[in-house]
Amino acid sequence: MYIKTLIILCALTSISCGFPNNSTSSQKTNYKYLALGDSYTIGKSVCNHCNYPKQLANRLNATLSKKTSVKIIAKTGWTTTDLLTAIASEKPSIDYDLVTLLIGVNNQYQDKLFSLYEEEFPELLDKAIEFANGKPENVIVLSIPDYAFTPFGQKSGKAEKITSELIKYNAFAQKISLEKGVLFENITLITQNGLKNPKLVASDGLHPSEVAYKKFVEQIFEKATKILR
Repeated sequence: MYIKTLIILCALTSISCGFPNNSTSSQKTNYKYLALGDSYTIGKSVCNHCNYPKQLANRLNATLSKKTSVKIIAKTGWTTTDLLTAIASEKPSIDYDLVTLLIGVNNQYQDKLFSLYEEEFPELLDKAIEFANGKPENVIVLSIPDYAFTPFGQKSGKAEKITSELIKYNAFAQKISLEKGVLFENITLITQNGLKNPKLVASDGLHPSEVAYKKFVEQIFEKATKILR
């Protein structure tokens, strides 16, 4: 009888009675998404909201009941080493609901030793998992686009070399992703249509266009939705 009276009193007043609060205030009000990468993530030569992380967040916001906020740690020209340095500087929190990782093209472009990628990509993936609440199933790795199928790549005279080296990079990223229980999405095939469909290439003749990024999102959207739900 005393307890029932106390509960009623607490409900009618502003007295804090020490009972556990099971209200939605303890629940997240939105989803947090972290995108890690380089120019392919930040969206070089496309509008601010045209890169694939922003397009993905916008589509998720139109579909899910909770809003998705996106943080991007990426910059044009970044190698795996640069991304590791930026992460150490920015110190992202470890409560992200979704993390994507797309990195490696500048290792190849700058003729870095492949052994560097073999060392640093697994380290980056471990960090991505850490940022995703330690859940590998909440991380998506995207394959490296093939810039051999762009005007820039064709003019370089190294198109075959670019493709063969990126195959090696992507095969390694896929292998490590599978070993760690992380989803690997091959979006390279989309970019290999760049010569047949110029709309897939941005105005700089090198990077993916808004149209290409939309296709990236179409490929990973259902998986991202499943992760957040």
